[in-house]
Amino acid sequence: MANSKRELFQKRRMRVRNKLRKLNNGRPRLSVHRSSKNIFVQVIDDAQGRTLAAASTLEADLGLKGKNNKEAAAKVGAEIAARAKAAGVEEVLFDRGGFLFHGRVKALAEAAREGGLKF
Repeated sequence: MANSKRELFQKRRMRVRNKLRKLNNGRPRLSVHRSSKNIFVQVIDDAQGRTLAAASTLEADLGLKGKNNKEAAAKVGAEIAARAKAAGVEEVLFDRGGFLFHGRVKALAEAAREGGLKF
């Protein structure tokens, strides 16, 4: 019988994560999570196991609560780039999780690149 949507998502997510582990070279990971109402992003240092910077549409100062479109994703991407640079991070690995690099995830990535992050 065919796998469920959730199982297929988990397989994609682990496939991406395992490829990133091989390419790591000490760089932090820019992890993206997209829900139906919000988008979340974190810069994670896997060696130390801590989050260096984070941003989401839930933050009041961004004014995007409950918005989950390309414009909101672009604002979150620009914000995470600024926060990562303030934390001293220039280069990251982009972890799209099990999500396709399309639409909101792509808009976030492009905005983070424009903000100065290299990946």
